[in-house]
Amino acid sequence: MRSASGQKRERERVRLERAAIKRARRQGGTEAGDDPASGPDGAPRVVRPQTEVLSDLSALHERFEAERITLEDFESAKADLLAELDVG
Repeated sequence: MRSASGQKRERERVRLERAAIKRARRQGGTEAGDDPASGPDGAPRVVRPQTEVLSDLSALHERFEAERITLEDFESAKADLLAELDVG
């Protein structure tokens, strides 16, 4: 089991990768991660357990309420997490 700080670093790394992909997509660039079935490096995307995604969403809300992240970062991370939820 990873420590809380290790989990936080991993979430931050994933968030930054997604932001880079979105930025490239908005600018009209092509990138291996543009395919929704693949991750940022072109490898198949790993589906996380929904309980983990919901836990991350809860932690995100707590960080925003404690004013540790900006509204822009909150909304971006929230959109990323909501996209991971399996609603169907």
